Amino acid sequence: MFSTGQWIFALFFIIAFIILIIYSYKGDRRLHQKYYKGSFWVLIGFLAFIALLFAIKIIINK
Repeated sequence: MFSTGQWIFALFFIIAFIILIIYSYKGDRRLHQKYYKGSFWVLIGFLAFIALLFAIKIIINK
């Protein structure tokens, strides 16, 4: 399906992309801590809402 060269390119691309993302995040870490305080609780609330929707779906379908 894929040639050896395509697999090698994909591997190098993924590694380079991950390194770039880590490097970019380290540079913005202080800004994230300053401007996005409490965003973790928003994520928890969103996940709880999704879990509630699935629970309602399961209850209704029985």
